[in-house]
Amino acid sequence: MKRRKDTWLLILTAFSAVMMMVALYLALAGAPDADLKSETGRYAQRIIYFHIATAWVGFLAFFVTFVGGVGYLRTQERKWDILALSSAEIGTVFMLGVLVSGSIWAKPAWGVWWVWDERLTISLIQFLIYVGYLMLRAAVEDPARRARFAAVYGVVAFISVPINFIAIRLWRTQHPLIFGSEEGGGLGPNMMFAFLFTLLTFTVWYITLMGYRIRLERLRDGVEQLKQTIMG
Repeated sequence: MKRRKDTWLLILTAFSAVMMMVALYLALAGAPDADLKSETGRYAQRIIYFHIATAWVGFLAFFVTFVGGVGYLRTQERKWDILALSSAEIGTVFMLGVLVSGSIWAKPAWGVWWVWDERLTISLIQFLIYVGYLMLRAAVEDPARRARFAAVYGVVAFISVPINFIAIRLWRTQHPLIFGSEEGGGLGPNMMFAFLFTLLTFTVWYITLMGYRIRLERLRDGVEQLKQTIMG
């Protein structure tokens, strides 16, 4: 059974690598330029494919952390805690990628690396919230208490996801509205395929990373049990 799982993980890794190469081609060369006056802005617009896909994975990862937290509070089973922890770590890294890629896009588009509008501020706060989640886990030594506290924290922290998602519609931020825009700035029909393919690619990449991270945590549990057996 373990060998079969490892085989599927290797296949998924190769598949996600191929998809990533195709997504890179579509985003950087295959998709048409955005209809912008600035030549620099047209080139910078291509980072949006990765920026949005990274944000999607962050939101998905935090939802899985929410599900893992609820599952642990209901069952007290370690597998749910592992799921929540693994997804929170990956989601936090991807949210950092959202902040970095957004700043790279903002410089040529807005002329500055950062502005304190509502969407950007909420994204930064959300990133810090989940950094706090990881810090909480590192600060509590007892495994049962750590898992319980983290589960509650992960459930409550998920409130930041829908707030972040609808922020662009609640406030008139400097962020362009990609879907349902009446003022331009959205994706044209010829750009949609590259966007959706990149979104799917990052989703597969997230699943692959989760496979490796969960396996690592289970190996760590096995090492701890072995140490207790030898010492006890």
